[in-house]
Amino acid sequence: MVTDVQSIAVEDIEYLRHGDRAMMLRLFRPDGAGPFPVVVDLHGGAWNNGSLEECQARDEFLAEAGIAATALDFRHAADGYPTSLVDINYAIRWLKTHASSLRLDPERVAVTGQSSGGHLAMLAAMRPEDPRYASIEIEGSKVDARVRCVGMTWPVINPVSRYRYALRGRNSSNPPGWIGNIPERHDTYWGTEDAMIEGNPMLAMERGEPVITPPAIWIQGRPDPIHDYRDPESPLDLNEPERFAANYREAGGEIEIVDIDQATRASETSFAPLAAFFRKQLV
Repeated sequence: MVTDVQSIAVEDIEYLRHGDRAMMLRLFRPDGAGPFPVVVDLHGGAWNNGSLEECQARDEFLAEAGIAATALDFRHAADGYPTSLVDINYAIRWLKTHASSLRLDPERVAVTGQSSGGHLAMLAAMRPEDPRYASIEIEGSKVDARVRCVGMTWPVINPVSRYRYALRGRNSSNPPGWIGNIPERHDTYWGTEDAMIEGNPMLAMERGEPVITPPAIWIQGRPDPIHDYRDPESPLDLNEPERFAANYREAGGEIEIVDIDQATRASETSFAPLAAFFRKQLV
């Protein structure tokens, strides 16, 4: 089904199937012949909750700025790590393979994500040729899952540090309300701390893993105790956003941190700098 929303076309497409489970993407495309650059958008939800519906406002904003965006559903929750990365890697390759019929440019593909989706976006960009993530082949296609750039909005960049941070808070004399069932959601998806350490963009760089470092932006609401905190196990006296940026630059990547108002972050406050970044990198 295709509908018009403020001079953009919106189309739901099945991009992959696991048994009787259809994996859907929602493509937001500007009017015109194209081919358009495209951003793959990953929802948050602590690797357990959420759906492509959560990306609607952000992706409409990008499409109205002249950049196609595709909100993605992917396996998560009890499906466990690394199923999300398998689906995301496949979706990037699927979009490149079908770019001509979708009026997209396969050479101008980016990825973005919010919260846990931001973690998945960066991990997918860092490891585009990981054989686990690229395990589902597309018959007749030789394209890879490399992207031109990465946009993150308040990502959970370090799953194990956030897990331990939430557990420390829960065991304190005055547990903060944000913790809720976050540790249990980590347990459901990751299973073990070892998995949280392995599938970890921050620690991948700190242990010297060779990774891809495309241009990146980290948009961070302040104050935000859920995503902006210091890991006491870190060798750097920095909060997680600044620690990641320091590591990323050390690894040869370019990254900008943009601070925004936490109270209005789910609005043009975060959409506008994200769109500006993608216009700079892709248009």
